Amino acid sequence: MIKLIHLSKKYGNHTAVNNVHLTVNAGEIFGFIGPNGAGKTTTIQIMAGLLLPSNGNVILSDVSMNDHPVKAKQLIGYIPDRPFIYEKLTGIEYLRFIGDFYHVSDSDFRTRSTELLKQFGLLSRCNELIEAYSHGMKQRLIMASALLHNPPIIIVDEPMVGLDPVAIKLVRDIFQQRSAQGTTIFMSTHTLSLAEQICHRVGIIHNGHLIATGTIDDLKASAKKGTNDLEDIFFQLTFANAEDE
Repeated sequence: MIKLIHLSKKYGNHTAVNNVHLTVNAGEIFGFIGPNGAGKTTTIQIMAGLLLPSNGNVILSDVSMNDHPVKAKQLIGYIPDRPFIYEKLTGIEYLRFIGDFYHVSDSDFRTRSTELLKQFGLLSRCNELIEAYSHGMKQRLIMASALLHNPPIIIVDEPMVGLDPVAIKLVRDIFQQRSAQGTTIFMSTHTLSLAEQICHRVGIIHNGHLIATGTIDDLKASAKKGTNDLEDIFFQLTFANAEDE
């Protein structure tokens, strides 16, 4: 479970995230959508413990990020939008490096790393230097490393950037499988069709404000005119919010 409690982040006079209050249930895939500069990545970086909030708190499986940041971070598998990675390591060396951070035992590491490398199509390349990997391969390795310690919560920023259609389907299937097993997934994405396909609920953030949350059916009811298209709902709600400001 994830709780964002009156979360705000200010940079001088600019408020990037403004009093976001939200609960995401265990096993839920929650889609977080909004225009560029709306506050999505700032919110995710606070949730991952990379930024301190100006106000509010993040609760991850009943652990406070403010009070117990190390313990809270151990509950997360974080997948950023860009694969910042140590390219002078091989793929398997990088997984071992990440596994050590999360105190993954040698026996668990051997089993999980092999399973994940196979699942993400990297097993045959795992002894090559990461600098020889394509962008998509690096992104798949980051995803594998985020799942290595079997976290109860996955926080992901733009998961499909740089992936080909086969990898996109693979990641979508993995998220749905993990969700069915009880993993909570908080996913920021510009790919509205992906949010519509796999998310149990969606939140729309605009100018730092969480302006709508709910199932696709809930958001349809919030739109000014009937529509079955999430993209149309998104534009209606963000445009209406802009007019109100």
